[in-house]
Amino acid sequence: MRNFRLGIEYDGTAYNGWQVQSKEQRKRGGRVKTLQGILENALFKLFSKKVRIISYSRTDSGVHAKSHTANFKISTKLSPIRIKKALNSLLPGDIIVKSAEEVSSDFNARYHARSKTYRYIICNRDHMSPFIRNYAYHLRQPLGTALMKKEAKALLGRHDFGAFRSSGAKRSKRVSSVRTVKKLEISKKKGLVAIEIEADGFLYNMARNIAGTLIEIGRGRFPTGSMRAILNSRDRKKAGPTAPAKGLCLVDVRY
Repeated sequence: MRNFRLGIEYDGTAYNGWQVQSKEQRKRGGRVKTLQGILENALFKLFSKKVRIISYSRTDSGVHAKSHTANFKISTKLSPIRIKKALNSLLPGDIIVKSAEEVSSDFNARYHARSKTYRYIICNRDHMSPFIRNYAYHLRQPLGTALMKKEAKALLGRHDFGAFRSSGAKRSKRVSSVRTVKKLEISKKKGLVAIEIEADGFLYNMARNIAGTLIEIGRGRFPTGSMRAILNSRDRKKAGPTAPAKGLCLVDVRY
């Protein structure tokens, strides 16, 4: 068995997130299209056998990625470049395999990741460009980015991020909510506000909940000092709403 690592880029607009849905979920919601399902179907067509793909993460419905990492094991004589080319010929235009390489048998895309970086984009102007309408959250009300930057500093370092974990993530509540945020930068250029967060790991909806809270701070709905108070409370109800998925993009995974 050989172990292959893939670097994948995708537009998540048309997909119900990364993870293949369970039978129970499919019964409730009908047939759904997931990124994992599309990739595993392409691998089946290539190798004529079912192949399990391991992902670094499970992105939500509508979330995009410039650098999503996954790996799979298969017994084959095909080279990584042949696998990359074959998969791209089988995949739809909104998913592309940017890189493929053979790695050691113990490599695991999920457990070996050291940090991930997400970027959230807000179109903060009167009009939304049709070219970015699927990749940014449109907010006409001016944002106080100086205050957002000041409040964001409270999140740097190792903390309990329970206040930014989705209230509906029942399974993930059994997992520690302590994470280390290594970088949190906010910039604005030509009406586009970017919130970039690097951490050693993210709780379910953590990046979007942080973005939603920073947006509320920028709108003046939360007072100065509120971010640290929200963080220390560990109470999801104290934080801002979950920002829409389409503004979020996974931009880097480090190993």
